[in-house]
Amino acid sequence: MKKNVGSVDKVIRFIIAIVAVYVAYKGMVASPWDYVLYAVGAIMVLTALSGRCPIFSIFGLNTCKVKEK
Repeated sequence: MKKNVGSVDKVIRFIIAIVAVYVAYKGMVASPWDYVLYAVGAIMVLTALSGRCPIFSIFGLNTCKVKEK
């Protein structure tokens, strides 16, 4: 699989994940939305760890500066 998520993008994704999970955990949103925030946090962490974002692939975006062989 080709990586399309750069290092700065990974850091931003981790920050979004932390904020989303924190807001959901503290109960700052109504009940159904906390599950959405947990899902957003999980997706952000998974895409940051894998270095690949399916939505970026669909639109042909790439923030990764290293070319794969």
